[in-house]
Formats: sequence, C-alpha cells, structure tokens
Amino acid sequence: MLSEKQNNGPAILHTLKNVFGFQTFLPNQEFIINRILNKQDVFAVMPTGGGKSLCYQLPAQMQHGTAVIISPLISLMKDQVDTALENGIPAAFMNSSLNTQEIADVYRMMKYNKIKLLYIAPERFAMPYFMGTLTTIPISLFAIDEAHCISEWGHDFRPDYLSLSLIPKMFPDIPIAAFTATATQRVQEDIINKIGLRSPNIIRASFNRPNLFYQVKRKSKVDLQILEFLREHPGEFGIIYRTTRDSVMDTANFLVSRGIIALPYHAGLTTEERNKNQDAFNRDEASVIVATIAFGMGIDKSNIRFVIHADLPKNIESYYQETGRAGRDGEPALCMLFFSRGDIPKIRYFIDQMTDEKERSIAMEKVNQMVGFAEHNVCRRKKLLNFFGEDYPLDNCGACDICSGDVEQIDITIDAQIVMSAISRTQQRFGTGYIIDIVTGADTKRICDLRHNEIKTYGAGKHKDKKYWRFLVDELLAQGAIQVDGDRYPVLKLAEKGLDVLYGKEKITALKREEKIKTKKQTMRSSEYSDYDENLFERLRVIRKNLAEEQQVPPFVIFSDKTLHEMCRYYPVSLSDMRKISGIGNAKLDRYGEYFIGEIQSYLNDNPAISFADRQSANKTIRIPPRPPLVKGGRGDFKISETVEKTYELYKKGFSIGHIAKQRNLTQSTIAGHLERLIQNGYDIDIDRFIDRLKRHKIEELFLKLQDWNLSPVIEHFSGTVSYEEARLVRAFLLRRTSE
Repeated sequence: MLSEKQNNGPAILHTLKNVFGFQTFLPNQEFIINRILNKQDVFAVMPTGGGKSLCYQLPAQMQHGTAVIISPLISLMKDQVDTALENGIPAAFMNSSLNTQEIADVYRMMKYNKIKLLYIAPERFAMPYFMGTLTTIPISLFAIDEAHCISEWGHDFRPDYLSLSLIPKMFPDIPIAAFTATATQRVQEDIINKIGLRSPNIIRASFNRPNLFYQVKRKSKVDLQILEFLREHPGEFGIIYRTTRDSVMDTANFLVSRGIIALPYHAGLTTEERNKNQDAFNRDEASVIVATIAFGMGIDKSNIRFVIHADLPKNIESYYQETGRAGRDGEPALCMLFFSRGDIPKIRYFIDQMTDEKERSIAMEKVNQMVGFAEHNVCRRKKLLNFFGEDYPLDNCGACDICSGDVEQIDITIDAQIVMSAISRTQQRFGTGYIIDIVTGADTKRICDLRHNEIKTYGAGKHKDKKYWRFLVDELLAQGAIQVDGDRYPVLKLAEKGLDVLYGKEKITALKREEKIKTKKQTMRSSEYSDYDENLFERLRVIRKNLAEEQQVPPFVIFSDKTLHEMCRYYPVSLSDMRKISGIGNAKLDRYGEYFIGEIQSYLNDNPAISFADRQSANKTIRIPPRPPLVKGGRGDFKISETVEKTYELYKKGFSIGHIAKQRNLTQSTIAGHLERLIQNGYDIDIDRFIDRLKRHKIEELFLKLQDWNLSPVIEHFSGTVSYEEARLVRAFLLRRTSE
C-alpha cells in the first residue's frame, strides 16, 4: 500500500493552492485531511480560526460525491455556501429558511451529483425522506460541526444532535469527522460514544490564539469607556457583549447618539430585526454590533478586529468562545474585558434561581474562575490556556496587558494590614463597602451607631481615595489573603495567608500596572504581523465592498483582511503576482484579480516614491500621501465598472446619494464609493450637492495641514460630525484639484 504522502500529498497541495489559494496548511489540517481521504473517522478539537472548514471542504473537492456538513447554525450556512461558491466549489444548504420549491431544487442537484458541499441542520436527520435520498446518492464524507451539542455535558446540548447516531449505522463505509472548538476529556468521550465514531483519530489542537491581544480594564462608566475605545479604533469592526437586553439597547443607543454606527442584537428583537442587523454587520454596513450571548456562534465574519465584554462573562468557556469571534482571518485583534466586582452580584442573582444545589455550586465556581482570570496579575494567555489543561511555555506572551504593560512590584503590606485590621476589629461581619468606609473615616450613621468610629483602624487610610482601597481589597481577594463568605449578604473574612500578613509574619506585594500600555498594533507587529500600506488598504476595501454588493455577499467572502493586507505589502500588479497572495485561488483570481491589480497599479502610479524594494518588503510601514493620476480629456485610464456607470447616470439626473442608494437597492456608503471613483477618474462631479461648502473647506484644510490622505485622523478630529463618506468625497475632490 502506498504511503499517505505518496497517496494523497501532491493532489492535496495542488487543491490547496489552486482552489483555496494557500501555500501551506495550518497545524493539524493536513493530518485530518489525509485521514478523511483514507476513509477514517476523525474527532478534532480546534479553536475558532483554526481552519476546520478546510479540513472537510478540501477532501470533499477531491472526491466523488457530496460531503454532508451538519451545523446547528442556520445563520452561518449561507455565508459558508457563498464562500465555497466564490472558491469555485458547488455548494448548497437545506434548512427551514427555504421554501418548498427551493428545497426541491436542492434535492434535484443532489440527485444529479451537482453539489460537492451540502450544509444541513441536524433535525433533517429525523426526516425519513431526506435519509432515504442520501442512501441513493454518492456521499464522500460527513462532517459534524459544533459536535459538543450532542453531549449533555457540553455547554450547548441540543437533542436534535442525538439523531446523528444513525450515520455510522446507515453509512458504514463513509468517513465521519466531528469538530468542536471546546471539549473537556469527559465531553470528548461522550461525543465519540454518542455519535458512534469508529476508532477515530483524535486531534486536540492548541487553544492558543497568538493573534489575539487580551486586556482587562477596571470598569467605570462603561459606555464612555467603550466610546473612547471605539474612537481609538476607527474603521474597525467589532462585537460588544452585554449581559441583558436593556443594557444592549442602552449601549447601542448611546453609541448611535455619538455618531457610531451600532446595531443591537438580542432575543427580544423579532427574527426579522435580528437577521437584518446581523446582515448589515456582515456586510460592513455597521461597524459595531452590541449583543447578548444570543449572538456570536452564528457569525462567520472574518474581519472582526475587536471583541469587548462590557460585563463579566459567566464562565471562562463562554469568554473564550466569544473572544474567539475576533481575528478569524489570523490578523491581529483585541479582546477587551471591562471588569468590576459589582458585576458579580448580578450573575449571582441568576445563579440563585437554580433549584439544584449542585448546579448552583458549579455555576458559582465557574464565576469565581472568571473573576480570577480578570483579577490576577499574571499573563492572561497562560491563565486562559491553563484552564483548558494546556501549559503555555513562555514567561511573557507579549500579547496581553500584563506582559506588554509597564509593571513594577510594590509592597502593599502596611495598607493590607490596615484593611485586615478593620475586618478583624469588626468581627469579620461586614462587606467591602463598609470596611472601606471605616478605613477612609467615613462619617456615617451606621458606623457611629456601631461605634466603629472608635476602633484603632478608623480613618487610618483617609490619605488615599476609595478607588485605591477597592483595588487593594480586590488584590487581597485575588491573592487569597481574604475571602468572601455568604451569597446573598457577602462579608469579608481573613484567610490563613491574611493572618500571617496581619501579624507581620509575611509581606505581600502587588503588580502596579500603568494604564498606558502599548497599542495593539505596536505589540503585535512582528515578522508574522508586519505593517502594510494603510492608504492602499483603504482603497482596496472600497473595491472589495463594491464587488461584494454586486455579488450580494459579505465583503470577507470576496477576500479576507489578511489577503488585502498581503496585497498592501507586496503590491501585486500582474496575475502571476496576485496568484502568490494567500487566499486567492483560481476562481477568485479569474473573477476579481483584474479589479485589484488595476487599483494597485493606479496607486503605484500615484506614488512613484514607492520603490521596487519597498514592494518586496513585508516589514515596511508606508504612509505616503498619494497623488492622483494626471487626467486628460475629462476621463482617466481607469476602467469604470458597469455598476459605477449606473450611479453616474442617476447622478446626472440630479438625484441625491440617498435617492440613488434607494433606487439601486445599495447602501449610501457604496454610492459614495462610486462617486469617489468617478471623481478620481476625472468625471465632473459637484460634491457641493452632497456636502455643505463650509464643512468641505474645513475638511480640505485639515487634509492639507496633516499632509496625509488617511481618513482616520480626519474622522477622529471632527469627533463623528464628519462621516467617512464625506471625508472620502472631499479627499477625492481635493486630490484631483491639486493635480490639475
């Protein structure tokens, strides 16, 4: 028998490059693909962004027949099918969103072997007609996504998954691959037994996501903190998680009032509203989605650059899965948690509603683990991976606030003794707020009634504010010097370690962390995440968005941010150059290559200072203000697409941007992009029809003052009163005017 490499290797690599546009595999992918091609079952625990879809799409493309992919996430299926179709792989989905005729069409394509990938919901396996149809067509493999749903020990058990145990019985010769992002050993064994996998090859990938930067900040006026964060990350897309529906709506409304395009998502909205908001986010029409945990699992958007938790997650599994939505394309992304101990009672309230005492105890233990992650001043990555039983080998990950911040050890022994003395002298019967009031010398009726204003520690800490003493109590809790006792009315108690500190037998220190740490881009720029030409990236994003709207798919389906970033490092100006860019297979090269090559070549013409050496560098930051091409005869050499010409015809009829967008069923952002392209190419566009002249002059003055054509500083300077669309049109107008 031939070896795996001789048997499958050359064909696998050929398919990887020509269909998917990749030169190399991510860890574990090639192993899994080989096993599937050799008709063996597989069980794989792979983190979000680990490339599991390639593990079944590639062997499906190589084999005769249809691969059946079972997924509980109806909202994901269309994006996954669109992505496959863009790569030239025949694909379809079958779920409750289709009408009778559409389902009949899918059955017909299956019958005539015209589908390589069929995405279905698990409940379809309970339908005799569907199962009967599967037995009449050639099946290449079964892939079970979110496989933890079959286990009652998993965090998202779904009874519909139990019917999947029929697969190995009815299709004994067809390989089954089961995938999940999180599974303990207990859940793993349960999944294998429930499905009936046959001597499966087991793969447990690393839970480490090296492109994610983890940060925790103390929570105070969280909506303002979120707004400040968003203004530091203009033009980036992200998710903000809140615990309740009301907090989702409050945060979304607050951000909208401050000029941020933010949409809500929670179970209280109608299905139509949720789908509409998710679709707008997927299509880059809204930069932010504010959501409860009802949102997230059904997201395949690859260019999410940040995930914010504005409230404490209920457990580390949820936190890991929700942060895993960021950076699916492998590019740097930031995970921010705003933490306050004030969130703990809110979670405890819901836990108290549980009738089973054991369940309550387990849930509270998970909350405490999450609190430990937020409070302990140790590497976030190491703490997270340790939870999943994985040892992170480095002392400094370089990609969390602890490892990247300016830190120093400070001795807090004396202040700790003040707090613990107050706890001891009040017989360990009071909570944090009351102890801090004693330490700071608060003149309250309760303190006077209990005569605690007479104890030695009263007012001993009035030289520092309450915020500092809150930090100190949190630090003592985190280090196990004191502990909280009681659920409904928690009080502070001294632990054994605390007694040693109180009586001078042991010293205690804390990490003093400066608030100002390196930014995400500074900390994560390396050979792996090298800088790219940000001006070119903005231009390519416009091209991508216009093409996506024409194809009626999300922009990330056309090309990921990672692919665009690579274009903005190497400046490909031929099809052979473009073929070397990661993520561009033959189908996408044929369909979109010329559009992006044309834009890149024009950009290089605009910027003759970019040398050939610059174009070969993967580590050079280039921020050269572009110059427009010289325009003769009123038209440039750019190829204007048919869709842009249609916008121009409507413009000539005097329609506004909003009217054109409505008539063409496109967004105003897309229409503005068309107008920008027309201006760049010498078409006679009067932007004073769309922008107040005084505002236009102010924007022009700032561009000239900055000597930089990047939009972000302009948007930030005007604090949201100037839109990206307005800035883009003024920039295009100014560039053309200065070239004439």
